Amino acid sequence: MARPIGIDLFAGAGGLSLGFEQAGFDIAAAVEIDPIHCATHEYNFPKTKTICASVVDLTGDEIRELAAIHDREIDVVFGGAPCQGFSMIGKRAFDDTRNQLVSHYVRLVRELQPKYCVFENVKGLTLGKHAQFLSELVEELGKSGYKVLLPYQVLNAAKYGVPQSRQRLFLMAARNDQVTPRYPAEATESATVRDAIADLPDADDFAQLSASDTVKVKWTTDSKYARQLRGMLGDTTDYSHTRAFDFDMLTCSLITEHTDVSKARFLATPPGKTESISRFMRLHLEGLCNTLRAGTDSARGAHTSPRPIHPVYARVLTVREAARLHSYPDWFRLHATKWHGFRQIGNSVPPLLGRAVASTIMTALGMAPSKPKGTMQLGDPALLKMNMGQAAAYFTVGRNVIAQRARKPDARSRRTTDENDVKLET
Repeated sequence: MARPIGIDLFAGAGGLSLGFEQAGFDIAAAVEIDPIHCATHEYNFPKTKTICASVVDLTGDEIRELAAIHDREIDVVFGGAPCQGFSMIGKRAFDDTRNQLVSHYVRLVRELQPKYCVFENVKGLTLGKHAQFLSELVEELGKSGYKVLLPYQVLNAAKYGVPQSRQRLFLMAARNDQVTPRYPAEATESATVRDAIADLPDADDFAQLSASDTVKVKWTTDSKYARQLRGMLGDTTDYSHTRAFDFDMLTCSLITEHTDVSKARFLATPPGKTESISRFMRLHLEGLCNTLRAGTDSARGAHTSPRPIHPVYARVLTVREAARLHSYPDWFRLHATKWHGFRQIGNSVPPLLGRAVASTIMTALGMAPSKPKGTMQLGDPALLKMNMGQAAAYFTVGRNVIAQRARKPDARSRRTTDENDVKLET
């Protein structure tokens, strides 16, 4: 029996794509406007049609044609559309031009007519005047033939096995002829920072990681959480395609350089507390990671958000360590640069949280998930090293689809990350 299919709108690097795949869905298409994210998504999901475009410029029929699904019924459409504007009294927030991406999300749901749709966003959307927007979104989905599961809920990833406190709004809806899903029950198992990253070798021990984000090294992993992410232990609730991957490859681990003064301050900060100058939190091995954030994009200066300090070493986390704390498996790779890699993690839904939500859609469909046979080869690693111009050329789109900040003549020089210098090379 064929696996149900889903379409990811606003896909980013693919956290929600992976969560739905792990729940037993095949991702037929992923729509994303940022060519860098598209390249990363194509690397990790080589059988998915990555569509590098804005939802504003696509129709449901075009997505069907590009993904070669034609008249096949779509089981679920999901995604987290950015929404920024809120209208004044007497006006509809949904009609605010700054919220056009959400209106196009609803339009594509209406055109694609999936059995289910999932809308994901920030917790703040539920608060104060912002809640007006959600009420209008529920109304628009109702007009499009969908019944929304109410009340909508804010889910904390930490309650679903992710060792990170991260709250996200999820709004789920069923086509009027389908069974209404339920929100997922909390997981019975939890994980700590120790479970997630204590086994990973210290990146600073490998000179190669100054110029490359990858090195091969053997190490020992004990925790169930990390062994599953490393690919050394099976997960009976993971129905994703098995990827070809050497679990002795340490990836996404480019070194970050710090001054001796910074290192001393990092080590002097008690675990679980915030370092007073950098405002970086030093993680506690027995606790949770604070919410990993993306920072600003190129148009707004290309600044990173404060990165947590490692609970043992005198440095900030590597991208791989952050990926572990986000529940990404080790075969899943982010962009080779630290700035893009952290941005991709910070903008994404933790796969384990996505899996929990997606599993409730699978249950509502009345289908038993199945594990695909065979092993899937990952994409070309060159996709992970493309700059914006190269990625735009690869997907034959303009390099300015994502606004770029103005650069000074010497702005391309290599820079290091410190608490007073968090602007990174793109």
